[in-house]
Amino acid sequence: MEPNSAAASGSRDAESDAPADSTAAGPAAQSPHPRTAAERIGLLFLAAVVLGFGAVVFVFGPLMAIACSSCQDGVRSPIRFETALMATDLVGVPMTTLCTLVTIFTVQRAARAAGIGLGILLLLLLVQLGLGQAAA
Repeated sequence: MEPNSAAASGSRDAESDAPADSTAAGPAAQSPHPRTAAERIGLLFLAAVVLGFGAVVFVFGPLMAIACSSCQDGVRSPIRFETALMATDLVGVPMTTLCTLVTIFTVQRAARAAGIGLGILLLLLLVQLGLGQAAA
């Protein structure tokens, strides 16, 4: 029999179809395991931590950024990057908190998502402090 004959190519097509069907029913077709009650409580705790830290950064970040112990009224008067500071506080912090909360409940590795979100919130707090402390 020739290698290019119809019988040889027909057997190759049948062999190539079998692995494709078993691959389609692989990890993509499997549904994730349902979360237990303890896992849901853990997710709620992570969400509360992220929400609390986001609230602290939102409220106290700009206040700490413009605070001045040597100023007469305790507030730095000419703020050089006021617009950037307010944009970071009014847009960056809520969006990061919201995206982190959504991600915690939608992905399988919620602790990693919460850690990344908390790290980004910490970086936003440091950015706010840097923007407020910049000399005018």
